[in-house]
Formats: sequence, C-alpha cells, structure tokens
Amino acid sequence: MAMPLRQSVRIGTYLLRQKLARNDKFPLLVELEPLFACNLKCAGCGKIQHPASVLKQRMPVEQAIAAIEESGAPMVSIAGGEPLMHPQIDEIVRQLIARKKFVFLCTNAMLVAKKIDKLDIKPSPYFSWVVHIDGLRERHDEAVSKQGVFDEAVKAIADLKRRGFKVSTNTTFFNTDTPQTIIDVLNFLNDDLGVDEMQISPAYAYEKAPDQDHFLGVNETRELFRKAFDGGNRKRWRLNHSPLFLDFLEGKRDFSCTAWGIPSYSLLGWQRPCYLMADGYAKTYSELIETTDWDAYGRGKDPRCANCMAHCGYEPSAVIATTSSLRESIRAVRGS
Repeated sequence: MAMPLRQSVRIGTYLLRQKLARNDKFPLLVELEPLFACNLKCAGCGKIQHPASVLKQRMPVEQAIAAIEESGAPMVSIAGGEPLMHPQIDEIVRQLIARKKFVFLCTNAMLVAKKIDKLDIKPSPYFSWVVHIDGLRERHDEAVSKQGVFDEAVKAIADLKRRGFKVSTNTTFFNTDTPQTIIDVLNFLNDDLGVDEMQISPAYAYEKAPDQDHFLGVNETRELFRKAFDGGNRKRWRLNHSPLFLDFLEGKRDFSCTAWGIPSYSLLGWQRPCYLMADGYAKTYSELIETTDWDAYGRGKDPRCANCMAHCGYEPSAVIATTSSLRESIRAVRGS
C-alpha cells in the first residue's frame, strides 16, 4: 500500500534535502532502544541477553530526544526490550511528536491493558502503535515462549483501534513457516483485525539468541515470500514497505546493504553497524557515520551478513532506489 500522504511528503522532502546537500549517508529512521528489559523471553531474540545491571537501566528522556535530534531522522521506531516498561515512555513519545517525528511504538501488547489509561499519549497522524505478532495463536505463543500472549495482543489491538489509534503489526518469519502460515496470519491481521499497516521481516540470526536453528537462508526467504505473495496477496495486503523492498524479498531485485539508513541508538550508544550486530558503540551519530567501515558489511562481505535480508539493511536501499527512478516513484505512490 502507499505511504500516507503526510508522511510521504515529509520523507520525500527530507530525501530531496539530503540529495541537494550531497549527503551520501543519512538516517531515514532511528531504532531507539530506551531499555533492554522485557516481560517476555522470546527464543529468537538477541536483545535481552544483558547483565542484570544493564537490564535495570532506563534511558533518560533528555538523552533519547537529544540522540534523535542529533541524527535528524524524520522517523523513530521505539523498541527494546518492552518500551511500556519504561516509566517515561509517554513523555518520550510526546516530545518526539512535538518535533513532528513519525513515531512507531513497538510492543508485545502484554502491558497495554494495564498501562493505556495511565499513558499520556493521544492519537496523532505522527504516531502508530506497532504490535508484534509472529503468527496465529499456536505459532505466536510458541515464538514468544508463553501461552496466552496472542489473545492478549489481539484484545489490545482491538482496544487501541477503538480508542482511535493507528495500529500496525510487525511479524517475523522463521524457517518453520510456510507460504500458507504467512498467508493465514497476514489475512487475519489485514481482514479480520483490520490493522492499518503490516510490517514483515525474515528473522535475523542473532548471535546471542537462544534458538539458533530456525533462521532463514536467502534462497529460503525468497521462495517463501514469492509463494506467499502469489495470487494477488501482496497487492491486497496493507504492507508498510516500499514495492522495491517487497521485490527484494521475492528475489526480483537485489540491493547492497545500507545499514546507516536505519541506525540503532540504545543505552550503550549508537550501535555499530546496525540494530542486529554489535561491533562496538559510538557516542554520537556523527562518530558512528564517520568511523564505521560501512563497506565491510553486507552479504558477500561479512559472513554474519550472509543470510540477512532484514529491513534495517535493505529497506533504505529500496527507498533510495525508488526516489532515484520516476517509474518506481510512481509505483510507490500507487502502492503496487
């Protein structure tokens, strides 16, 4: 589907400014992690294996806002950990919205019912909830290693929609998925739940993830999505991705990794080179950009990148390719 007009104009203007300024590296979106603590222990997650001293920390509001301001990114995805465990998460969201940043608040939804009436967050064209759903009931609960999470998430989505919020979902697929399991969950989210947008991604093999046996290879990913998208599904589903990124998932196009386009900032600093790998941290965004050997990463360069087709490395590549082509720009506007 096409990006909302307000967001499309804002991002298009931002990209034009970067081109006119001849900036060859710039952030489209920052992955902001104001905490690592979580209320779930998902087997495929590589973000919660930190010492207790780190898991207890919460990023100050001022630090979070300053990092986003320094980067200049027009969009922010707040992840973790579980962001709703941060006592000032609503203040972080409000301050980013006040700066007209497009904010995506990621959550497993387990705390929505408990927190929603206490949070000072109102519906806004600059704000969307992003609820993690990794499959229908049995598959999702298995992925998050806890029973009942799927039903809780579904109830939370319905409640947030009733309150007037924009609600998206984020779904990660593993080698235990089939084209049919993808079709089933995306049909449910798109048609039955009526979520506004859906984000999808093949799972990345986090080095610290407890489960190392169920990550997808490149050929597996391409075949899986090619079959799932068949029969008009891709066009019908409200997928929050550029057409070229979806082409990339199907193997119709290939791109170089542009991890600098979606950098990650956490309690430890700016993560090098991306949200998924940790080769050290930079204190500032400028330091991250200037001191990272970006040419050393990507498929065919670093063995850890061999099977990666994640959005944080390749969605920026697809967006940049889109804006460099009139034909692809028109196609993106149409959402085809």
